[in-house]
Amino acid sequence: MDYYKESLKLHEKARGKWEMGIKVPLETAEDLSLAYTPGVAQPCLEIQKNEALAKKYTSRWNTVAIATDGSAALGLGNIGGLAALPIMEGKAVLFKAFAGIDAIPICLDTQDTDAIIETLVNIAPSFGGINLEDISAPRCFEIEKKLQARVDIPVFHDDQHGTAVVVLAALINSCRLQGRQLEELEVVISGAGAAGVAIAGMLLAAGVKDVVCCDSRGIVSGDRSDLNEAKVCLCSITNRKGISGTLADAVKDRDVFIGVSQPAILTPEMIKTMKPDPVIFAMSNPEPEIEPELAKEAGAAIIGTGRSDYPNQINNLLAFPGIFRGALDAGARSVTEEMKLAAAKAIAFTLEDSQLSADMIIPSPLNEEVAKNVAKAVGAAVEK
Repeated sequence: MDYYKESLKLHEKARGKWEMGIKVPLETAEDLSLAYTPGVAQPCLEIQKNEALAKKYTSRWNTVAIATDGSAALGLGNIGGLAALPIMEGKAVLFKAFAGIDAIPICLDTQDTDAIIETLVNIAPSFGGINLEDISAPRCFEIEKKLQARVDIPVFHDDQHGTAVVVLAALINSCRLQGRQLEELEVVISGAGAAGVAIAGMLLAAGVKDVVCCDSRGIVSGDRSDLNEAKVCLCSITNRKGISGTLADAVKDRDVFIGVSQPAILTPEMIKTMKPDPVIFAMSNPEPEIEPELAKEAGAAIIGTGRSDYPNQINNLLAFPGIFRGALDAGARSVTEEMKLAAAKAIAFTLEDSQLSADMIIPSPLNEEVAKNVAKAVGAAVEK
């Protein structure tokens, strides 16, 4: 199937992928008086006295904003807010289908950091959570941090944390399959943008001791003078041996390669310099850092990608519906490190030991049990 051509037909025929529904009857004059005037005045007055009641009397408890400026659309780059609307609508239907959450696309016609923050702060009363999407680094770090400090609902940048959670889940199961421990792994991450930074932080929080990150100029190390603020912070928590050089230098004697960068930058020769039976997560989309067939020929024991036409698709869909379901149900005010770790473990252990194999180290994105397991684990991890 030509997915691009057929998708265009689908979007034209449907004229959008979501629509609003009605939950209350509107058949009689009494129905109108209860749903709207005069009866609606009473919940308004109750919320005025106690804002927490908005989650009891309105749809806020189950509604998430999917906010973007379209500056970093996956595989498309900076396409702007309007062009990103089909992606946000797609995200909305995934929220509904996998977690029963009503998600509303908020596509912004600005890429000014302060304007984005102010806009989302001002519309936050309508929502129980905010999912940031396709916002470029390093702006995304500042937006998430400042926005979360000003609102009392969870703010979650899926390109960062959703990716990191699913990568950790896949790595947990790789360790289960290989009889190893996270603590003993030496990991190299190719890509020091939003996803790479979050993955590094997530792996370190989970117990991995040795992580080295690379960007387009090589290893993120203390001897470089070109690092932005985010990469300076990244350098302070990674590369404990203080190595420098290229990606080829970084992968030598490493156990794990995680790619969130660009196509075809990892060669078979590089994999051959890694430790025996390495784990390769080549997640660049639509073309991975190395083709899975080449990675396998070079000695990779476990291979994951971001694509659905290969085994082990490392897909954010495994994380964000359940994370928001658990956070909304528990009344969380933010998404903590403990909640993300709980989500990763829930995804991983959806698979029994007997189900694990080199071609099955992560559940299918269509596995309906995943979101349920994640929601339960995340809800239990919410600080009460």
